[in-house]
Amino acid sequence: MTEEPHGDAHHNTVSGQSRVGSLVQAGRIDTVHVHGPASDEPPPPRQLRPEVPNFVDRKGEQQRFERCVRDRRGDGDRPLVVVLSGLSGVGKTTLGFRLARRFAKDVDRAGGRCGVLYVDLAPLRRDGVVEPYDALDELLRSLGVDPEWLGSTEEARLRQFWRHTAAAPFVVVADNVRYAGEIEPLLPSCPGSVVIVASHGPLYDLEDADAVELPLAPLPLEHAVELLTKAVGRAGAARLGEEPEAVRELAALCEGLPAALRVVAARLRGARRRLVAHVAEEFRTQLREEGVPLVEAVWTVMYLELSEPARRCYELLGTVGSSLPLEAVGAAVAPGEAAADGATDAIVEELEGLGLVEVRDGRLVMHALVREHAARRARDADRAAVARSARERLVRWYLRQAQRADLVAAGKRLSVSTPEPAVAGTAEPALSEAATAYGWLETERHALRRCLRIAYDDRLDAQAWALCEPLWTHHLNHPRHRETSEAFRIGLAAARRAENLAARVRMACQLARLLWEQGEYDEAERELDTAVAAAGLLSDTDDDRKLAASALEFRGRLNAERGRWAAALPDYEAARAVHERIENRYGVMLQNYQLGKALTALGRTARALDLLETAHAQARDLARDRMTGRTALALGRVLELRRQENGRARELYGVALASARRRNAPADQLGALDALARIAAEGGDASAAAEYREAAARIRTRRGETGEG
Repeated sequence: MTEEPHGDAHHNTVSGQSRVGSLVQAGRIDTVHVHGPASDEPPPPRQLRPEVPNFVDRKGEQQRFERCVRDRRGDGDRPLVVVLSGLSGVGKTTLGFRLARRFAKDVDRAGGRCGVLYVDLAPLRRDGVVEPYDALDELLRSLGVDPEWLGSTEEARLRQFWRHTAAAPFVVVADNVRYAGEIEPLLPSCPGSVVIVASHGPLYDLEDADAVELPLAPLPLEHAVELLTKAVGRAGAARLGEEPEAVRELAALCEGLPAALRVVAARLRGARRRLVAHVAEEFRTQLREEGVPLVEAVWTVMYLELSEPARRCYELLGTVGSSLPLEAVGAAVAPGEAAADGATDAIVEELEGLGLVEVRDGRLVMHALVREHAARRARDADRAAVARSARERLVRWYLRQAQRADLVAAGKRLSVSTPEPAVAGTAEPALSEAATAYGWLETERHALRRCLRIAYDDRLDAQAWALCEPLWTHHLNHPRHRETSEAFRIGLAAARRAENLAARVRMACQLARLLWEQGEYDEAERELDTAVAAAGLLSDTDDDRKLAASALEFRGRLNAERGRWAAALPDYEAARAVHERIENRYGVMLQNYQLGKALTALGRTARALDLLETAHAQARDLARDRMTGRTALALGRVLELRRQENGRARELYGVALASARRRNAPADQLGALDALARIAAEGGDASAAAEYREAAARIRTRRGETGEG
């Protein structure tokens, strides 16, 4: 049985990111009243980080940027591309946001409206490569395009991005770019736009007259001393003034990297009674002992001073990712300690006090340069077992929260995993409402996928495939086919390695759907044939029978997707028979619906009518709002095709529209509105038909539909 992705909760809301040109309000559907917007179109998004404190130098780069913008203003058909290149920690992203802010303010002063978008390519990189499809996913979502309206191909997403960036200039700040080819899909279509690229090295393959290279060297010693002095604060600055030579040596040890200088400043603030010369000597000693690059000594000195729990957290950030929610810290690195005793707070304060992390929006965030050092420490032989133990606790904590979010968002459904128990004394996020649960899954999607990979690499196979189940719920609401396909390939490999038959069937079925939705029909067919065969070896419990029926339905749906409606019928019928034997009313209803749609496509409308009448009544009896709406739409279409009871067909389309509106489901709204427009036009009511079409067009426009197919 294929579960409903959104459950049956009734929603009638418009999210803060939605671009609302109109809202359709209707009870009994005779006509649709379209209400105009109450205010002007909202301004474009501005994804700007706050200015960093104590910014120094970079005047030459800022002046050159302004000259380039000024000299080409009004000229050229392409956006200006500015490449900021340099070492990690040299301040590329910080300067990029500073330039973006200044450009946006200039546009505002000139009477325009400038959007600012940010995309980090690092978490999107797979085997060293970023697909434009994935980068455009991030940008389009930032522009307010609903996930279900994202183009299914790279070309479709490019068209969407161009359409959304055509009317006004945009600044796109692209972080962690490696190759020039990664920039082209990020270019807004408005020629007055700017793309600011942060890259470790020059992009030699960038061949474009509208591209400017701005290499960032480390800060000169004078400016490094200035930054260090400002960053220690007023009280600390007076102290530094008493040891100018030691300050210069300390600044030199940081090699002019602002990220290192800020950490050293935190060290000085925390060691108020120590001489600056003594702090500098610590770094020199570390340098002599380990023979590492100068800046490496900065992190090592800090690391060696950490308590054991803080050290575990530091290593974990290096292994899992540069950002963790605070609730995860205690679960992963302070096991057995009650949340109330302040263990997590002590860890955070220790790391933050030394400048190794920042706390942003309830998360620990680590600079990429520091993370590289933390990852190396986690790989040390004498720390490997400690790091692995912390990774396992983190995986289990994330699995527990993802399962909680899944249950709230999608409700109870077919599952092959065991619920992960709560860990005593650990904090958990509040996940009591569907919107909050979906939001948590979206926010933590990169961490969940990293945990899935860690679970597989550490042979935590049961946790690996269990993580796939909440990722499925997330995908249904926030589709990212390539990311999710990769996750389910790992989950399927874990199920095979563990020889868990039920998990193999479940993972293969869901992977198959991801494949056919990307046009990979032959591979999807192979996976489903294997899954159906494996399902035949399952036990005779109701849960295993339900899983076997689900595999049959998936294969039937694949045939339906390929237009092989006759081939889909036997699998739907066999699945229904299983659901009838185990008295699964929802499964029976769903197979009646699938059979009705298949028979409609085959032109066997008399039998389709009987099945869809039954399915619609069953959905109502089960109080399944989503399926009540969908069966109503399918039933109304059959009545139309049979040219009978058009009045009832219109009422059914009204039921479908009302259901879609309650669930805030724009795709289902469009199906109902298109049907209402069609039936109104056939009935000679041109005015009503035009109003339905206008309402549908407004939804398509504000939701970013591509017009594909």
